[in-house]
Amino acid sequence: MILTLKLLIASLTLIFSGNSSGTQPFTVAGEGADASGTDYTGLPPYRESSLLFDRLGLDDEQLNFEAFDLAYTGYRKIKERDKEILTLIDYSRSSAVERLFVIDMENEQVLYRTHVAHGRNSGEEYAVSFSNVKGSYKSSPGFFLTDETYHGQAGYSLRLEGLEKGINDKARQRAIVMHPSKYADPSMAARRGMLGRSLGCPAIPPKVSREIIDTIKEGSVLFIYPGQDTYASLSPLLSRSDMT
Repeated sequence: MILTLKLLIASLTLIFSGNSSGTQPFTVAGEGADASGTDYTGLPPYRESSLLFDRLGLDDEQLNFEAFDLAYTGYRKIKERDKEILTLIDYSRSSAVERLFVIDMENEQVLYRTHVAHGRNSGEEYAVSFSNVKGSYKSSPGFFLTDETYHGQAGYSLRLEGLEKGINDKARQRAIVMHPSKYADPSMAARRGMLGRSLGCPAIPPKVSREIIDTIKEGSVLFIYPGQDTYASLSPLLSRSDMT
């Protein structure tokens, strides 16, 4: 009888103390969360991205959730990153609205939100066509790592390394960089209903360009969402099963 009672107590203790694998449920600050306030351990990736999307104060009127979900998934697979910063460009949205987001993934904060231009041959108000070909003057979608800065014809600029073969790996050869430009200023969109367009580069407003470039340079992830269903199925990076 005593042995049976001890076994019953041990079973109840195991049930209420969690499973033996060490996986913990989702918690918030003050309830066993990590330094950022969130513990996503054991959650499916889609659920993780949805929770983070909410915690960042974002919604579909500001940013396409599919863009965020793909960006989050790819970000976690890029082991080469040196910074916990994610820059997301949502080219499914009009160039007249803010569609570039710089996110501090460690502290769960949107650091910057601003306008960004697309390539002249990718479309007018919306980017609808993309390319990895030199001289196409189109934007390239997918995942990049930021690299070094330099001073060029457009001013203080940031080189980008395309990570996806056949999608954006020719970025260096095409001189696809982030740089400031007057045609990417919000005042241009206010006058014309759209920004001016680049030769394929993600050009940003001069007023915030140096701050943004210095924040994301040298090893952070940048993702350009094209708003096309075919991209995700063709992406070599998204098809990988590994996560960091």
